[in-house]
Amino acid sequence: MSGPDPAGRVDDAVAAAYRDEWGRVVATLIRVTGDWDLAEECAQDAFARAVERWPRDGVPRNPGAWLTTTARNAAIDRLRRDRTGRRKLEELAGIEEREMTASTSGADAHGDEQRASGIVDDRLRLVFTCCHPALALDAQVALTLREMVGLTTGEVARAFLVSEPTIAQRLVRAKRKIRNAGIPYRVPPRAQLADRLGAVLSVVYLLFNEGYGASVGDDLVRGAMCDEAIRLCRTIAELLPDEPEVLGLLALMLLHDSRRATRVDAHGDVVLLDEQDRARWDHDAIDDGLTTLDRALARRRPGPYQVQAAIAACHARAPVADATDWPQIAALYGELLRMSPSPVVELNRAVAVAMADGPGVGLALLEPLAASGVLAGYYLLPAARADLLRRAGRRHEAAAAYEEALRLVGTEPERRFLTRRLAEVTG
Repeated sequence: MSGPDPAGRVDDAVAAAYRDEWGRVVATLIRVTGDWDLAEECAQDAFARAVERWPRDGVPRNPGAWLTTTARNAAIDRLRRDRTGRRKLEELAGIEEREMTASTSGADAHGDEQRASGIVDDRLRLVFTCCHPALALDAQVALTLREMVGLTTGEVARAFLVSEPTIAQRLVRAKRKIRNAGIPYRVPPRAQLADRLGAVLSVVYLLFNEGYGASVGDDLVRGAMCDEAIRLCRTIAELLPDEPEVLGLLALMLLHDSRRATRVDAHGDVVLLDEQDRARWDHDAIDDGLTTLDRALARRRPGPYQVQAAIAACHARAPVADATDWPQIAALYGELLRMSPSPVVELNRAVAVAMADGPGVGLALLEPLAASGVLAGYYLLPAARADLLRRAGRRHEAAAAYEEALRLVGTEPERRFLTRRLAEVTG
């Protein structure tokens, strides 16, 4: 421990520890206790104690070890108070004895598991472990985002476009199934990694999306999340170099991330794609993304991430906004809709068609989507309608759509943007 720290530094240290250590702390407790709820509660307790103690005692030299020890002690205390926890305490003692023996002999406690899977990155091991094929795909992804990545239940809910109580219930059911079925918490061997790849890539992409366009808060972009998602995907690409969709996702994130610095202005306000200073885009990231996309396409096994990366490449290759190949983008969205049908893809395709053929054509595609209610609560639907209505000169209808979007939007930069647009059509 160092001495007492200023409050600001401690807050930053706790936030950094939460981002970097949450998944590891929870994973350790799950491995030890086999109880997901207990693991999460004790991890939360450890972070609460850090907020209380670190300002007084100083930030520990190894925050992760301090948090893990504190959480483990909290779990032991709870198990001791519960007569049904005695068996778990015996298992804990056995695990600690084995780990101590491995440590004193110079062995790695997780070495056998790492050698079998080929995964040496701690965070990625946690993600692959959590994405168990015995669970439904959406449950795998939701559980991993919540427990291993550390997104809040609300952030996970917004990623799935469902209510917070719905995702909370989904998490409860997944944990219950793990407990009742005795599903082991361990990394699969390399031969079984492909069975979990789809869920793992979904986790990585949703992590990136929450960083690139935050669902709530004062900031639109959370760069650390983007960086971590790209890092994880690079690691997966090294582990599974012949999987084209891994390369497709990596290319997609690189091409999107190349625009990160231009997405907001000096005041933190939204800058639309066609208004961004393309000279300030990260052209090294664009070159990396385009090269990675070419590597993926060369394998001749197209998939949704590769198609999305091809769409991003159309934007990256346009030297000015007016040179964007919107007919090609609309066609690619049509292919993506065939491969991976979803209302969000329908929305994006309608916007692309509007850019290629005019706002009236795009609105004709959006109206049935809006009437169906499948995107109720998703602010980008009324925001897209509002923009197309504005471009079509239907100002009163555009104002109503902007007002609807304002009731649903979650971040302050996007709220300010929609407010400005509303003022334009009502001015």
